[in-house]
Amino acid sequence: MENIQTEPIGNLLRGWRERRRKSQLDLALDAEISTRHLSFVETGRSKPSREMILHLAEQLEVPLRERNKLLIIGGYAPAYTEKKLEDPSLDAARKAIDLILKGHEPYPAIAIDRHWTMISSNKTAPLMLEGVAPELLKPPINVLRLSLHPKGLAPRIVNLTEWRTHLLSRLRKQVDNTADAGLEELLKELSGYELSPKKNRKNLKSAVAEAGIIVPLQIETNFGMLSFISTTTVFGTPVDVILSELALETFFPADEKTREIFMQLTI
Repeated sequence: MENIQTEPIGNLLRGWRERRRKSQLDLALDAEISTRHLSFVETGRSKPSREMILHLAEQLEVPLRERNKLLIIGGYAPAYTEKKLEDPSLDAARKAIDLILKGHEPYPAIAIDRHWTMISSNKTAPLMLEGVAPELLKPPINVLRLSLHPKGLAPRIVNLTEWRTHLLSRLRKQVDNTADAGLEELLKELSGYELSPKKNRKNLKSAVAEAGIIVPLQIETNFGMLSFISTTTVFGTPVDVILSELALETFFPADEKTREIFMQLTI
């Protein structure tokens, strides 16, 4: 079980407000309460009700995991369940994940948790992992470490500079949004990896790369040079902490050559 901070609830709510770069007036208007009331809550002069904590957390887009912590610190029971994905009550969610992963074949797709740990993958995703050091493939597999580690996919990523910048930018935004200490440590680790000067060239044959609207993953494999664009899918209105933190990363071919190669693999 995670340690719960003992900092006053008002301080934590103020911290989330400042993290979202909102003034007291901004939040008060969004929450339809007076700035005086909000000020009293943040300074500890007024104890917020359970409903008020959840209301303010909703306006501040606080992650469900952190909303539970705010409630506990405020003296209330958690509002959101936190079940393991193997729990029978999440059967429907697991089936939905499997359906999406399988339905995306022949192209690679993976499911990850809040720390980018791989939970599941479809049958074509492992085709991307040739040459990766065995220790990086031992569970739990962190897909960001797998991608950027010098013994991972990094030596084969043609546009490593761009791809690394893209991934680290996503991770920084995630750290800002969640205040997750584990993600902060991961960001520090990944930022410290040395970048080979050789991995700084671009594949100008990629239309999406030329357009400058999407950063593709361009990687050298036994099948030749492959180019992908990725999308992220999350559960829309989860009421469970674990479900709210799950994401599906799906990869689509960014050029005709990549599409043809993967279509041939399924014949």
